[in-house]
Amino acid sequence: MHNLATRLREAGSAFGLAGLGICGTEPFADVRAEMNRRRAGGQSGRLRFTYTDSEVATDVGHSFPWAARLVVGATTYLPAAGSPGPPRPNLGRVARFSTSDHYEPLRRGLDAVGDVLQAAGYQAEVLLDDNRLVDRAAAVRAGIAWWGKSTMVLTPRYGPWTLLGSVATDAELPVTTPMLRDCGTCVACIPACPTGALDEEGTIDSTRCISYWAQMPGVIPMPIREAWGDRFYGCDDCLDACPPGQRWLGLAVDLAGRVDLLEVLTQPDEELLRAFSHFYTPRNDPDYLRRNALIALGHCGAPTAIPIVAGYLESSRAMLRLHAAWALGRLGGGEAQAVLKRVSNRETDPAVRSEVRTALGAARVGRPGGADR
Repeated sequence: MHNLATRLREAGSAFGLAGLGICGTEPFADVRAEMNRRRAGGQSGRLRFTYTDSEVATDVGHSFPWAARLVVGATTYLPAAGSPGPPRPNLGRVARFSTSDHYEPLRRGLDAVGDVLQAAGYQAEVLLDDNRLVDRAAAVRAGIAWWGKSTMVLTPRYGPWTLLGSVATDAELPVTTPMLRDCGTCVACIPACPTGALDEEGTIDSTRCISYWAQMPGVIPMPIREAWGDRFYGCDDCLDACPPGQRWLGLAVDLAGRVDLLEVLTQPDEELLRAFSHFYTPRNDPDYLRRNALIALGHCGAPTAIPIVAGYLESSRAMLRLHAAWALGRLGGGEAQAVLKRVSNRETDPAVRSEVRTALGAARVGRPGGADR
């Protein structure tokens, strides 16, 4: 089995894995308890993914009763993901993990591991971004990462800039030793969070996390909108602040991760979903991408954005009209004020009407010609 484990590491490395460990498949009871605690306390919000069924996600035996081991792999998406550079008008920022499909090298590496196992006569099932496994818990048990105070897992070489996946197998491979490591006294990620979603106990209130809301349906709460900045999808602030990841962050010098928000607002549905097919979009509904773009334009929009944003006050969907009104209030100036006045008396939805009136007040004293500068 030691020889097989060596071959797995060689295969994974050859196909792009930056780390590989092996652990048993005993239930992750502590992780399940924490997930249930967060759900009971409302801190998980409407999160689904592994929260859809914490019993399944923390016990591989539910889905794969034959599995004896998890072979856990990691890749880094830096420096390939680049960096967004300074804010620019009408351009939204995308978190580095989603600048492209950075899961592809991980997918190749895990498939290679699975192929070696199957060629040796064992069962193998790849689990990649899969609700049937809390991949961070498996990475910690397999000794390739430790829990960070950001609730992300960190690796010694790449810090938080990692993607994780596993292969369930019935091969009784030798397990690797978990790391005796943690964040110590470092709390750099906690004040870096723009909404105060993190605490020093290493927990997160998802309902205060911008990345969470970027993937949620519905109206974005006002405190989150106000802190949103120029983000279009995701948030890297706690990762940017993490000391173990600074070396690799410094290598990510290529400009990447900026999206033309006006283009997002003018693209047809099919084109928009195709352009961002690697995003998780709630209900596969492109209007949630447009919603995110409207909020970002409220922070980084130039005067050229006003007519396009104003057009969304005519949308048949109240959610888009509401966020468009908010964005115009942020953008301010005579043009935005005139548009808001025009629709204020004919808007029928109570929530949108309230937002329009609030935006009118903001537009009168707003930032003519643009938002956060």
